[in-house]
Amino acid sequence: MTYFEFFGLPVSFQVDATASQKRFYQNSRQYHPDFHTLADPAKQEEMLELSTVNNQAWKTLSDPDRRIRYVLEIKGLLGDETAQPALPQAFLMEMMDINEGLMELEFDFDADRYATTLQALESLEKDLASGIQPLLHTWTEAEGTEEQLQQVRDFFLKKRYLLRIRENLSKFALA
Repeated sequence: MTYFEFFGLPVSFQVDATASQKRFYQNSRQYHPDFHTLADPAKQEEMLELSTVNNQAWKTLSDPDRRIRYVLEIKGLLGDETAQPALPQAFLMEMMDINEGLMELEFDFDADRYATTLQALESLEKDLASGIQPLLHTWTEAEGTEEQLQQVRDFFLKKRYLLRIRENLSKFALA
């Protein structure tokens, strides 16, 4: 059973926040182990497991990035970290300037170069997000296509790549 099924929601990159929160609270009241202290040990164990699933489902479905990852995982488009699909070559070529800027900052910090690199990164992040938002808002399992899922997967992988660059760049901000 997926987290979407557990909450009674359709598989989508967007969820009804009110409906999911309501379902989370309903499930919490129904499955919380404290409400089953007098039940037999098997029932207590079952309620503990269901309470854990409820918490994990809430944590995943209420966070947009985790939700995207989860949908891609249940659709078989993301695996373990070592078996991730390659990023598109054109994107990697775009990243050359930013990566060169990071290398230069590592060897010789320059505030102007830092600002330029940060601005380029922010521009890429903004363009990436604005390009995928319409698809994230409209895709559903019932009506979406495999090609659209591939686009979301590429977005997700690019976003993670840019996040790693941002983390590396943040090291220089502390200097």
